[in-house]
Amino acid sequence: MYKKIIVFEGIDGSGKTFHLNEVSKYLIRKKVKFIKFREPGGTINSEIIRNIILSDKSTFKKKTDLLLYLAARNENYETLIKPNINKKVILIDRFVDSTMAYQHYGFRINKKIINTLNKFVLGNLKPNFIFFHFVPINYIKQNISGEKNKYDKFNKKFYINAQNGFIKILKKNKNKLIIDSSKTKKYNIEIIKNKIDKILNIHD
Repeated sequence: MYKKIIVFEGIDGSGKTFHLNEVSKYLIRKKVKFIKFREPGGTINSEIIRNIILSDKSTFKKKTDLLLYLAARNENYETLIKPNINKKVILIDRFVDSTMAYQHYGFRINKKIINTLNKFVLGNLKPNFIFFHFVPINYIKQNISGEKNKYDKFNKKFYINAQNGFIKILKKNKNKLIIDSSKTKKYNIEIIKNKIDKILNIHD
């Protein structure tokens, strides 16, 4: 069984969290050891930071948010990722590509600064595979669920910019699968499950 870091990416409302949870259920059935966490969030400390960043009352500036995101990521790296590399499959709901898509392509923070901060926290660590959930323009901002946060206030143009950012970031990455979020959940579950079988070398 291969131990991999598998990331689920996409803008808000893309279905990434739903499908990560479906993969979690599948791995339990297959008796595959794994951990899962979300970003921002994950550890107790990271969840505290998440609540600060995403509060609809937050007035933090965009650079402050970036530094908080990386602080939360460092807590996850030290507490969750490092102890489990090569021991368990690691499933992550958002990771470095979300930071670049939102903070650079959405908020226009300097790309080199973001890359430097990620390198500072993660070293050369990279995901083994990424499921990118693409939302057709007509569906953007239609399927956002869960607790409302300050990102829900952003307009459709912001999310279009962020999603276009994801596409640019992932263009040259061969270790990805693009999931069309306009398809049915059942359809996408099967596609993702079949790919997980190949990535992790799972046999019936």
